[in-house]
Amino acid sequence: MPYPYQISSFADYEFQYSRSIQDPSAFWSEIAAHFTWCKHWDEVCNWNFTEPKVEWFKGAKLNITENCIDRHLAEKGEQPAIIWEPNNPEERTRIVTYNRLHKRVCQVAQMLKNNGVKKGDRVCIYMGMVPELAYAVLGCARIGAIHSVIFGGFSAQSIADRLDDAQATFIITCDGAYRGNKDIPLKSVIDDALIGNKTVKHVVVFTRTRTPVSMLKHRDLWWEDEMDHAETQIERDGVVSFPAEEMDAEDPLFILYTSGSTGKPKGVVHSIAGYMLWTTYTFVNVFQYTPGEVHFCTADIGWITGHSYIVYGPLCAGATSLMFEGIPTWPDAGRFWDIVDKHKVNILYTAPTAIRSLMGFGEEPLQGKDLSSLRILGTVGEPINEEAWHWYNEKIGKNNCPIVDTWWQTETGGVLISNMAGITPSKPGWATLPLPGVQPLLVDESGNEVMQKDEQGFFKGNLCIKAPWPSTIRTTYGDHERCRTNYFATYPNLYFTGDGALKDEQGNYRITGRVDDVLNVSGHRIGTAEVENAINMHAGVIESAVVGYPHDIKGQGIYAYIIYNHLHLDENLTRLDILQTVTRIIGAIAKPDKIQFVPGLPKTRSGKIMRRILRKIAEGDLSGLGDTSTLLDPAVVEEISKGKL
Repeated sequence: MPYPYQISSFADYEFQYSRSIQDPSAFWSEIAAHFTWCKHWDEVCNWNFTEPKVEWFKGAKLNITENCIDRHLAEKGEQPAIIWEPNNPEERTRIVTYNRLHKRVCQVAQMLKNNGVKKGDRVCIYMGMVPELAYAVLGCARIGAIHSVIFGGFSAQSIADRLDDAQATFIITCDGAYRGNKDIPLKSVIDDALIGNKTVKHVVVFTRTRTPVSMLKHRDLWWEDEMDHAETQIERDGVVSFPAEEMDAEDPLFILYTSGSTGKPKGVVHSIAGYMLWTTYTFVNVFQYTPGEVHFCTADIGWITGHSYIVYGPLCAGATSLMFEGIPTWPDAGRFWDIVDKHKVNILYTAPTAIRSLMGFGEEPLQGKDLSSLRILGTVGEPINEEAWHWYNEKIGKNNCPIVDTWWQTETGGVLISNMAGITPSKPGWATLPLPGVQPLLVDESGNEVMQKDEQGFFKGNLCIKAPWPSTIRTTYGDHERCRTNYFATYPNLYFTGDGALKDEQGNYRITGRVDDVLNVSGHRIGTAEVENAINMHAGVIESAVVGYPHDIKGQGIYAYIIYNHLHLDENLTRLDILQTVTRIIGAIAKPDKIQFVPGLPKTRSGKIMRRILRKIAEGDLSGLGDTSTLLDPAVVEEISKGKL
């Protein structure tokens, strides 16, 4: 049975898109009627982009976990909700049915309640990709606590900053995590992050790697003990019950920290009802999901893709979501294809970085792998280059699987621009058309709509959105002004994405990359200021500037220009020291790929670093440096160019 709000043809897409723009209240009311509510809404949408203020389904009451779990139990109780594939292929796969998921989520909710966690409290989750991570996320939502998942690659300092910003009172972590051939000591990182912390009362530790850990009396608790105790409280005569907290539609669901153009990470806040609708609606329509299919999103739940398309979207749709603990190249580069074969995966959703990496291993890892179950392929995190698109199409999809090239952001909550599998046309390297309810606009630097085509015949400008969609960012935690200035102040009455884009005559969009000081490395956004701040913490660094440059695998690499204060410099050793410093302060994900020591940086007479020039040098485009005569010291550009790595 298809979903009642599933788009069935290109003509249907055009009709539904038109309805969503002309009468959004009627359009979204019809879709919302297919979800479970404790109380219906008084108003569908109330908004202005000046404050900014965005509210969807105002006055409604609900709990998102009843939509993710409870409403499916009668008909799908024994259907797999989550298939968990461990890092080590020799270890046993775990199948979590909707009934089992319900029980585990109720246990976590009871565990949180037992330890004093209340509605509105912030719970930090720092775990590997194990099912318990999904239980923890949903357990928080069950009681109305606000979860903040932190990716397992972040350093103690990065975690400390996020704990402080969120004023978190509770942490759920693991003793350690497996990732390829690495054991990551999560609990010891949390211990370091908690030095000097005044808000966290308890740390619950799930046993995964059996890494020796320090457990402090009264603060640290074992997951297994707490869950066993909770089980006796939620189960009576074989009936599992923990009542879901009735939440307001606009109550915060989670905080997810993302890098910005300043060094301080910003906590993006999504609220319950709009996010629930949007992730479910986009999951069903972009992937054209059919009940019973296996959906494999290869992301980590520490990023927004995992939140929206491993947990909330698929589970609200009653789907089967495959969750993978490891990496695509361990124990060999055939791991993804082994998983597809083993679990008869129907939908594969991964990053262009992973595709480019796997392309490098040739076709041998594909030998003997049955990929015939695949029906739909997807990409996420960054624009996919045409070479990778064609390899994915031919070698993985056998020219028989539509590829959905999805564009969206942490701040958007779910996909905004994408073709729909087999419904709307695809175009290699293009995200194509906006989804119903999404109104893109290309503007020039002055905020005027781009009306003239460029020499290639495209409209080219900065990508903005004219009106809210249900999962629009609501605020940045504890600092609403930062939300306004980051997203709504650049161009009046528009949401500014920070991306540039092209549009063709058919209305298709191609994302050309960031136009602000944020890098997109392997699909993950990293602020240049955050990396520069970390580099500048190294004792010998006077000043640094970081830019992105084209990278064959990652899409964008990190190129750092550094002024160092030692006369006799061992460049190789110092590079290693600086890389260690960045790893310690942010995490290995932010390590520069290239470090060039320079005598100075190109600055205007007012002291502004001309990153445009540094980007051109990093890209090897020395002909496009433009007029440098207005710089404070024009000669420094030639010096930097000579030393390019």
